[in-house]
Amino acid sequence: MPRISTLRITRSHKIATAVLVAAGSVSAIAATGGTSEAQTTATRSSISVEPVAAAGIPTAKDAAAKKAAQETAAKEAAAKKAAAARKATAEKDAAEERSEKQAANRSTERKAVTPKKFANNLDGWIRESLDIMKKKNIPGSYEGLHRNIMRESSGNPNAVNDWDINAQNGIPSKGLLQVIQPTFDAYHVKGTPKKLTDPVANITAAANYAADRYGSIDNVDSAY
Repeated sequence: MPRISTLRITRSHKIATAVLVAAGSVSAIAATGGTSEAQTTATRSSISVEPVAAAGIPTAKDAAAKKAAQETAAKEAAAKKAAAARKATAEKDAAEERSEKQAANRSTERKAVTPKKFANNLDGWIRESLDIMKKKNIPGSYEGLHRNIMRESSGNPNAVNDWDINAQNGIPSKGLLQVIQPTFDAYHVKGTPKKLTDPVANITAAANYAADRYGSIDNVDSAY
C-alpha cells in the first residue's frame, strides 16, 4: 500500500511540475517575442530608406540626369553647327580663290593672245623688232639699231643700193639695214614676213646676222 501511494503522488507531482514548466516557457517565449519585435522595430527605424518615386513622378536624380542629357545634346548640336559654318566658309573661300585664279589665267591668256600694237613708222618698227629680238635672245639696243638704220638707209624701208659690189653681182642690198637676199634667207627670224623689204623682217634678220658675226648690232659702226 505505501509503495503504491508514493508512486501516485510522485506521478501527480511530476504532471503538475510539467504544467508549470510549460506555462513558464510560454510566458518566457511571449516575453522574448515582445522584446525581439521591439528591437526589430527600433532597428528598422534607424535604417535610412531612400524615397521611392510614385508612379509617373520623376525623382530629383531623374531630373538631374535628364538636364545633363539635354545640355550634352545642346553642346553637340552647337558643335555640329559651328563645324558646318566653318566648312561653308572654307568652301566659299576656296571657290573665291579658284575664281580669282581663273580670272587671272584668262587675263594672262588674253594678254598672250592679244599682240602688242606698234606705230607704223621707224620708231614703231624698231620697237617691234626689239620685242621680237628679246623673245629670240638676239642682242641689240634701240640706239644700235637706229644708228645703223640712219647710216644705211636714212630710215627708208624701200631703199636699194644699185651701185656696190653686191649690186654688180645681181644681189643688191635692200631695206632699212641694207640686207642682201641670201643673208636675209639665212638669218630670217621666224614669225616675221619673208619679205626682204618688210621693215621688221629686215631689221630682225640684220640684227640676227650682226649678232652671229659681230656679237651685236650695237658693235657695228660701218658697212657690215
